Amino acid sequence: MVDSPGRITLWGIEVFMATADERSISAAAKRLGASASAVSQQLTNLEAAVGATLLQRNARPVRLTPAGEILKRRALVILNEAALARAELAMSDLSVLTRFRLGMIEDFEADVTPQLLTHMAENLKGCQFLLETGASHYLYELLDARSLDVIVAADLGGDDDWVEVHPLLKERFIVAAPKGVVDQGGDIMAQLKRLPLLQYTQRHYMGRLLTAHLIRQNVSLPHRFEIDSYHAILALVGQGEGWSILTPLALMRGQRFADQIDVMALPLEPLSRTISLIARKELLQDMPAQVAATLRPILQRTVLGPAIETYPYLKDQIEMLGT
Repeated sequence: MVDSPGRITLWGIEVFMATADERSISAAAKRLGASASAVSQQLTNLEAAVGATLLQRNARPVRLTPAGEILKRRALVILNEAALARAELAMSDLSVLTRFRLGMIEDFEADVTPQLLTHMAENLKGCQFLLETGASHYLYELLDARSLDVIVAADLGGDDDWVEVHPLLKERFIVAAPKGVVDQGGDIMAQLKRLPLLQYTQRHYMGRLLTAHLIRQNVSLPHRFEIDSYHAILALVGQGEGWSILTPLALMRGQRFADQIDVMALPLEPLSRTISLIARKELLQDMPAQVAATLRPILQRTVLGPAIETYPYLKDQIEMLGT
């Protein structure tokens, strides 16, 4: 069916957004699996429907006009709502679900995520899976923007009434120090203060959480490094460059440094975080609960078991929830 000029169609919006993103009609056509002439015609129809020129097509690369910038903001909402409608319709019969958009914290991307996706793919034969990994605050923003269906992330401490939360595990923050440098029978904090703190970046929620906790404890710890990589932090700790406050999950992402560091309790008031599966409330019916139930045994054998085996001390520092 050929779209009639004067009508705004979902396909026309998708073509427009692809062209705006790719900044090229030929690249947009390739992305959409359509011909360049079909894309050009859709853009012409859309411009006729809205009564404005949306793109400077003769420019290299293609540029949005002021009207195009306005439509792009609205078009993103339209496409997200369309995806939401597809998801709601599909949830009435999961066997016909065609797309599932999952966000995962980076702590799980190498081991947990592949197992979960493999399990879901076996049960949802015709479904396409979109995976986004990143920091918790970033994933939460994507969920809020309706760009993801479900996320697995650290609780951010909010009280949003539009989400349903399925707790998965709780972990307490711990200290990682260079091997043999700290006498754990002595004053641990006094010894740590003689070393530089390798601080996790405050651009991420976890870094801000740690900083706020230290302020509440009236503790001032000088630091030379602010880093967004667990691997880099643990490598520096192993080299004796300083110490850090991390979580068991972060520790497990740098297992190759295990023989170079000592792990011990945080010599302050305890601090913990909860990792949960989070989705928009009442949108996906019981699917979030089902995914959480699938995730828990994967986490038990992939994360908790190996963590406690590598660092027996962690037995009381990390626990499953909701089992």
